[in-house]
Amino acid sequence: MSLFFEIAYALDAKSLRVLFDGELYRQKELKEMLGHADAKSDEELVIASYKKWGVDFVKHLDGSFRIAIYDKKKLYLFRDRFGLKSLFFMQKEKSLIFASSIKELTPYLDNVSMNRDALLSYLSFLAPTAPYTFFEGIYKLGSSEYLIFDGEKYEIKEYFNLLDAESSIITDRNEAIYKLEKTLRESIDARLNGATASLLSGGIDSAAICAFAKQRGVSLETYTVGYKEFAKYDERDAAKESAQFLGLNNSSLEISQSEFIDASEIVLDALDEPLNDPASIPLYLLFEKIKQDGHSVVLSGEGSDELFLGYRQYFEFLDIEQLSTLKNKNWLKRYFRSNYSKNREWEYYKRVFDDTLLFRTSGESFTDLQKNALLKQNVKDNDALKYLSSHRNMFIASTHKDESFWYSFIDLKHFQAEHFLAKLHRVSSVHSIKARTPFLDKNLASLVFSISPKLRYEGGVTKGLLKEIMKPHLNEKILKRKKKGFSNPFLEYLINSKKISLIKEVNDQTGIFKTKELDEYIESASKSGFKQHIWGLFVLSVWIKKWLL
Repeated sequence: MSLFFEIAYALDAKSLRVLFDGELYRQKELKEMLGHADAKSDEELVIASYKKWGVDFVKHLDGSFRIAIYDKKKLYLFRDRFGLKSLFFMQKEKSLIFASSIKELTPYLDNVSMNRDALLSYLSFLAPTAPYTFFEGIYKLGSSEYLIFDGEKYEIKEYFNLLDAESSIITDRNEAIYKLEKTLRESIDARLNGATASLLSGGIDSAAICAFAKQRGVSLETYTVGYKEFAKYDERDAAKESAQFLGLNNSSLEISQSEFIDASEIVLDALDEPLNDPASIPLYLLFEKIKQDGHSVVLSGEGSDELFLGYRQYFEFLDIEQLSTLKNKNWLKRYFRSNYSKNREWEYYKRVFDDTLLFRTSGESFTDLQKNALLKQNVKDNDALKYLSSHRNMFIASTHKDESFWYSFIDLKHFQAEHFLAKLHRVSSVHSIKARTPFLDKNLASLVFSISPKLRYEGGVTKGLLKEIMKPHLNEKILKRKKKGFSNPFLEYLINSKKISLIKEVNDQTGIFKTKELDEYIESASKSGFKQHIWGLFVLSVWIKKWLL
């Protein structure tokens, strides 16, 4: 999806042009609202919706999409609510150029240079925060945002905000369980059309999707990845057990070091810019197998952890938050300020005693003090807050006061949209596969945000509400299985293949990082310290070598 838009020459004032890339769910309901039962395509529904509701049409759409509309000498760009599909743009004088990938826009750059805000937010949060990309002059829409361009300047607005769901409307646990199950089932049903496969780990998210899909008469083929000689990262046995319980077929892919390293070049190129998620490589290889087996629509469990508090660290942060209520904490503040540690745990306690924002996404990697020690440029403490400030201000202005909803909100806006979903969409698109994420549904997410926060985290059980929903449908082994995530031996592969040396090679040419501090990070890699930091530096080095050297 790309279009060169120039207000002076492109189209006359009476033109209406629509570009649509994606897919809509719940088309039947939309057709009924429009009185347009004979619509043959999603594009027809988009055009009819725009003609009926104007720019507000997007509020009535449910799906993953990017849309461009030219009408009355104005251009509108829209990105879907949760950000499954990315949309990039740049302005050159009185022209706006936009595309589905960064590569389509780079030919329009006079020269390639690195955006400093993209670099700093990437180091902090695993991916550049919207609107930044690593390419100076190229930007991206955030999830649930739309852009208006009048031929002179552009403006960005938001059409959907999860925080608009009023806090604590539902305070009864049984009511919450009933409504959540009903809404989750509806979300899965809306995404089953054409779906024939699902990713399957040993955990509850993918098992829940597969269980409810089967109850609707759809037996999904399930897929899992494993690693030669690295059993601690392998979920094949757990996934096989889940598939057997559900009565589903399970196919697995075993990845070797050479396959991982060879695929990394393809994947990092497909991502267009640095994205600190080593899982993108095994996911690419798994999608390759899924495509070879003839599947084109795959369901995946993204979003469940954020909505149902599936990360153990959420509960740890909630505990640490309580320390802010201490009356006599000045000496603790002084202690943490004068006893610096590179470990993030030290940083968390310092923040709470400094009365500054504690939680800054589950994907926080380098802290500001770590960046300041590593980079050859000054980074002030709490500098990264500027990349989250607009979202934090929205949260403060909302009816939500419990910090657990801040955790979910910011993780959905960035950790999901710009990190996990960017990975999912870009690697699945290489194989022309549509990836659908039932947990990332506007009705389900809004419902979760209207539930009393205590119901979400009482008892300190991760995904407590989801586990209650699934008790009648899954066995105890699945429900109680410890979360493993899409972990993989990326660091071992990086060290064994000697690819890790690229980090120092690139830094010798660019001088971005201080040599001593960089060496310390690399040396710690063999001890499994700062693993995510190391991968992030490697991915960054690959991009710099390709685009700047």
